[in-house]
Amino acid sequence: MDIVVNSPNVKYSENYIESNYEYLYTKAEKSGSKIEVTPITEHLVFRTNTKVPRVGVMLVGWGGNNGSTFTAAILANKEGLSWTTRRGVQKANWYGSLTQTSTVRLGNDVNIQLGKLLPTVHPDDLIIDGWDISSANLAESMERAQVLEPGLQQQLKPKMTLMKPRPSIYDQDFIAANQAARADNVIKGTKLEQVQQICKDIESFKKKTNVEKVIVLWTANTERFSDILEGVNDTYANLKLAISSNHPEISPSTLFAYAAISTNCTYINGSPQNTFVPAIIEMADKANVFIAGDDFKSGQTKIKSVLIDFLVSAGIKPTSIVSYNHLGNNDGKNLSAPKQFRSKEISKSNVVDDMVDSNEILYKPGEKPDHVVVIKYVPYVGDSKRALDEYTSEIMMGGINTIVVHNTCEDSLLATPIILDLIILAELCQRIQVKRQSDDDREYTSFHSVLSLLSYLCKAPLVPQGTPVVNALFKQRACIENVLKACIGLPPDSNMLLECKVPFMMGEDVNSEPHKKKLKIQNGRH
Repeated sequence: MDIVVNSPNVKYSENYIESNYEYLYTKAEKSGSKIEVTPITEHLVFRTNTKVPRVGVMLVGWGGNNGSTFTAAILANKEGLSWTTRRGVQKANWYGSLTQTSTVRLGNDVNIQLGKLLPTVHPDDLIIDGWDISSANLAESMERAQVLEPGLQQQLKPKMTLMKPRPSIYDQDFIAANQAARADNVIKGTKLEQVQQICKDIESFKKKTNVEKVIVLWTANTERFSDILEGVNDTYANLKLAISSNHPEISPSTLFAYAAISTNCTYINGSPQNTFVPAIIEMADKANVFIAGDDFKSGQTKIKSVLIDFLVSAGIKPTSIVSYNHLGNNDGKNLSAPKQFRSKEISKSNVVDDMVDSNEILYKPGEKPDHVVVIKYVPYVGDSKRALDEYTSEIMMGGINTIVVHNTCEDSLLATPIILDLIILAELCQRIQVKRQSDDDREYTSFHSVLSLLSYLCKAPLVPQGTPVVNALFKQRACIENVLKACIGLPPDSNMLLECKVPFMMGEDVNSEPHKKKLKIQNGRH
């Protein structure tokens, strides 16, 4: 279904949609008891390339639960597979995907799939490759993960048997020691040699498949946090030297990011470690290559970002947030190690900060709710993660309100649509450019290399330095929706619906006798 916007501010050409757009925002400054607010209008031109390229995806951790499930889902949807379960026949779908199964209101009662607002790559057209420290082919990986029904696995097995991950980087200083048994498919050599091999892998994939763009996405094990060391990973120049000297504090994920940026590939971090050390951010900025992360926001954290936003917005004061998880997949096994768990704990814990900081009536400066996160490895539950959350809040006159949520989420089946959305939206952002209308001679510019537009999909959103972090889920979603609308010249959905509330906008004759009579009754003069 094609959208055609009837407006003199929108121009369609063979390769572009151009939109003249008024962007309205405000600046506010506090001075004692006075707040000065200044409305600002920017007259912008958005230009979106409508030619969707041939896109390749290279997954780090391709043989893990997420990687094998993502590959299986692409194949199952492409071939329209169905299979029998205890609940009847199930058909392949993309439930949980923002771009594929979420809709946007265009006006009146007309809604459209979010991924159709602009031309985007179709999931069926994605070409997949990747790396893994395990040599198991993708059919074996899918079977080991125990995520999908046996009836579906059997249909996918012939094609997935032919898919084998490229060797990956194994550094036992950064992931748990319990992963050693899997590590039979590793890149040997120094860190420089490992980076060079990854770059060769990306180039060979491009050549073999004839893809026009490659997006590299980390969905491998959670690493421990890297120490930020002066002279090592604090600047791009120092990182380059540190890799050449085989410095031990350069993590595998940072090496993959370095290689991806070197080959002009967008890099997305789906785990909580601090892959994006200052040197990588500087490198991406200089190369004008997108980076995004960190950590997929799937089940428990997504609910937390909704509930805390609801409570604080309602004027209720959350004082204690306790989150308990147990899971039995390989991610849970890796997170049973203290240093790797600490990475996850940080990404889960910061998710409420911006909402708390927004309300100085409820919270004094520096005051935070107690926030505890516990993760335990329980092999029996497999990929079906159990999450128990207790939210305790203060309400009026010393009252207490407690909400307890039990959430059973099949981890990889929630993460897989997020991987898809990250790829589709990151690729689309590469085709969107913007400039001021007054800058006739100035070239268009892309978004900042730190792609904060994708924050909706990440637990710990990476944002440009000096930019506020937004974790509130509906604000994050509105950002994506409204930016895409701006590209086709549509205003953000303000939800004011004045066209349904103000009589003359509703088509009523305000000078008619019935309307005048209604006004008199409302004003108490009848």
